Amino acid sequence: MEAPIENDLCTRIRRSEQALMAHHEAVLRAYGLTMTQYAVLLTLAREGGMSGAQLARSCGVTQQSMSSVLANMETKELIRRETSPVHAKVQIASLTDTGRSLLDHAYQEVAILERALTDAFTPSEHAALCALLERATTVLIQQTRNATTPPAT
Repeated sequence: MEAPIENDLCTRIRRSEQALMAHHEAVLRAYGLTMTQYAVLLTLAREGGMSGAQLARSCGVTQQSMSSVLANMETKELIRRETSPVHAKVQIASLTDTGRSLLDHAYQEVAILERALTDAFTPSEHAALCALLERATTVLIQQTRNATTPPAT
């Protein structure tokens, strides 16, 4: 090994992601939300009504997990589900007023961290960091595709 593991980019990215998730989980817990529930509320607020399969893809969870999340959120009256006008077997989830209000309050708390991170950098550093993170994400996605593609025989 050439360098200590703490100098590896993947380790630094993972540590940042863990710190971000820990912060969001602590903030959202005060609102009775999980990260996935928050992601659902945010996605529905931005995109409008969506099926469980669409939400699962958007939030990065399985359809089975999303089904459970949506049932729980419907019980809490954060969302409502109605039969799709296009497919009778598909339920379309949308925000309720209660869900939108809870999202608005939770989002204000999450935005505090975003502002703190933005304030920690000069505008040019912020722009550079965003560009570098996008580039790193592109490499990570490509490497994942390569790792999951069987070698040619």
